[in-house]
Amino acid sequence: MAQAQQRKLSSIDVSDPRLYQDDTWRPLFSQLRRDDPVHYCEASPFGPYWSVTRYDDIFAVELDHANYSSSSEFGGIQITDQPLGQEFANFIRMDPPGHTAHRRTVAPIVAPSHLANFEPLIRKRTSDVLDALPRNQTFDWVERVSTDLTNMMLATLFDFPWEDRMKLTWWSDVAIANVESPDAVVHSSEERVSELTRMGEYFRKLWDARAAAPPTFDLISMLSHSEATRNLQAREFIGTIALLIVGGNDTTRNSMTGGLMALVENPEQFELLRGRRELVPNLVSEIIRHHTPVLHMRRTARADVELAGRRIAKGDKVVMWYISGNRDESKIDRADQFIIDRAKPRQHLAFGAGIHRCVGDRLAEQQIRILWEEILQRDLRFEIMGPPQRLYSNFIRGIRSLPVRIVN
Repeated sequence: MAQAQQRKLSSIDVSDPRLYQDDTWRPLFSQLRRDDPVHYCEASPFGPYWSVTRYDDIFAVELDHANYSSSSEFGGIQITDQPLGQEFANFIRMDPPGHTAHRRTVAPIVAPSHLANFEPLIRKRTSDVLDALPRNQTFDWVERVSTDLTNMMLATLFDFPWEDRMKLTWWSDVAIANVESPDAVVHSSEERVSELTRMGEYFRKLWDARAAAPPTFDLISMLSHSEATRNLQAREFIGTIALLIVGGNDTTRNSMTGGLMALVENPEQFELLRGRRELVPNLVSEIIRHHTPVLHMRRTARADVELAGRRIAKGDKVVMWYISGNRDESKIDRADQFIIDRAKPRQHLAFGAGIHRCVGDRLAEQQIRILWEEILQRDLRFEIMGPPQRLYSNFIRGIRSLPVRIVN
């Protein structure tokens, strides 16, 4: 590799949240996949780190939890370390066997056998939300559709007081906020901890009441009665609740918005969908792949290890950029395009892989599927009335608002 090219590559830092707020990330990842797929960035605001940008290499790291740790003890799952003394542990920030026991506790509520029970409720709520939208008048799709639907589903999963359900959206935003952003909902790590502590106090009252009652089929009751989770310490309790709120909110909320944008921006795909409604399940997978709501997950090397010919040292940060792996042309045909009739629509990394694959993936797909089935049933047609307001984050590919008009 020529010296000048090497210097140019070494200067690339894809951790800058502004790349995702401005939606200018594509060329950098394309260059890394082509020229330096396991790339070392020596200097960033988050310290030195490795970027893993190709599909197969990301998959290899995901499956190798013996060499790559998710544990809070080593820094957790984001490129930014949790401030010392402010760690909120949860099962996504654990390695086996602790991860296995905690995940097993919550998995039954989103098991495919149980999701059928949610179908009528989700469909009724989705119908009500769509029927209440104004026609020929601009409104915020994120507020009126994406946030409202995911918020109601979260309240159901927790059996959370209905009148307080907007607190769930607020706490999700607090948990993932980049405190450096001028428009962040919290502006310091201390403020975040304070808000999440208040969340913990609210949930502790619900937890204690459910623990004292016979078990029921909601997340709080399941956690409070499980041998693995009933005695969580304060920070682990808060971390576990925050994980379930964010996991149940951000993937679905942002994919609902990203999907609308993709279909409006690709009208030929929207027309294909209208003519072939059996493609809705394919559409759901393509929306999630194309949008990739979780931009990255981080691991920490447990030992010196080699990946794609690069030597990674024990203790190094290893960042798997799902947003890049899902654009890997060597694995996914025409990966940068939005194509709803792909031969392998579920071939994507947006949910992760292996033991840390998103536990609620099928529920997210179900909610998005029902949304588009009901949109097609009403033959709704949309016009985007202005640019989206994107989240300042290198972790969540969030869309905070999207002005939309229904034109029929």
